[in-house]
Amino acid sequence: MPLRALHTLTDIAPENWDRLLPDDQPFLRHAFLLSLEESHSVRPEAGWRSEHLVWQEAGKITAAIPGYRKHNSSGEYVFDHGWADACQRSGIRYYPKWLGAIPFSPVGGARLLGDAMAARQLLVDLPDYLAQQGLSGAHINFTDAPADALLREQPQWLERLGCQYHWLNHGYGDFQDFLATLMSRKRKQMRKEREQVAESGFTFRWYQGDELTETQWDFIYTCYANTYAVRGQRPYLTRHFFSLLAARMPEQIRVVIASLGEQPVAMAFYLIDSHTLYGRYWGCLAEFNHLHFETCFYQGMEYAIAHGLQRFDAGAQGEHKLVRGFEPQLTRSWHQLQHPGLREAVGQFLNEERAGVRAWAVEARESLPFRRGD
Repeated sequence: MPLRALHTLTDIAPENWDRLLPDDQPFLRHAFLLSLEESHSVRPEAGWRSEHLVWQEAGKITAAIPGYRKHNSSGEYVFDHGWADACQRSGIRYYPKWLGAIPFSPVGGARLLGDAMAARQLLVDLPDYLAQQGLSGAHINFTDAPADALLREQPQWLERLGCQYHWLNHGYGDFQDFLATLMSRKRKQMRKEREQVAESGFTFRWYQGDELTETQWDFIYTCYANTYAVRGQRPYLTRHFFSLLAARMPEQIRVVIASLGEQPVAMAFYLIDSHTLYGRYWGCLAEFNHLHFETCFYQGMEYAIAHGLQRFDAGAQGEHKLVRGFEPQLTRSWHQLQHPGLREAVGQFLNEERAGVRAWAVEARESLPFRRGD
């Protein structure tokens, strides 16, 4: 078959994978995905088995989807636990399933990589692959517009909408320019939050990936892991992942470390491409008033403005972002379910859910803090 699976990215040369990518988004790079594998952040014991689907013609890979065989629904950020529970009650097998996504990263972007015609043929042949492999279905999360167009052509795929909140740089010269676009009460609130952090003695320093020592990476990981520990959970990523990533793609890593006096107390880990700053992980050693907002939001906004970036994606969820100028953005995922009854029931649910998500996005836009036109 032209469609085949790669169970590790070591089976394809980095340059052959990366030439399929449409842009420089870091999450799709061979280096990022391989670091997840080799650090054992992605591993079968945690419910993730690498299963990247590729389309090969005349010995050359012309299209691909980064993917995984899943035995649970953790770390996906498109929540289908209810579907799995309903299957269990009805005696329908839901796992294993196949997932086309970037693990632990609710970031929109290309999912159907390479030549569009080859990607279309991959989608056409995918149901046969699922049946042969005994998979309950396929799910492709956080797609971009070209992938949406190809998936919409296939009637068996069900569309699901979500909503995130992104900060957009409308040509601001500095942070004060942004504040000037806000209603007075919101502008004063942000200024007060930032002033309280500054008056408490916090300082902030930005680093590129290759500017950080292993001791600093130890601190970064401690902060990251602590965000899970306080909830009694195990972190998705291992410490080794950060060292691998720093060695392989340091130019796309940014970290801001917050210090109180000489003591580092918090950090935010970002990735970057030519137009977007992606806020991924945050952590602190103790709780401080407004420090999260400053480290994760305001520092990122200032960085985006200073470096001419168009967008700041600070992560999934978080309606509290609205009052700080993060604008609602619809996200899409696509689902192909092999069981006819399950497909029909989920299809009906998604029809209602899409209407609700669209209505919420409109309502959320009304909550933005920007000054209204005269």
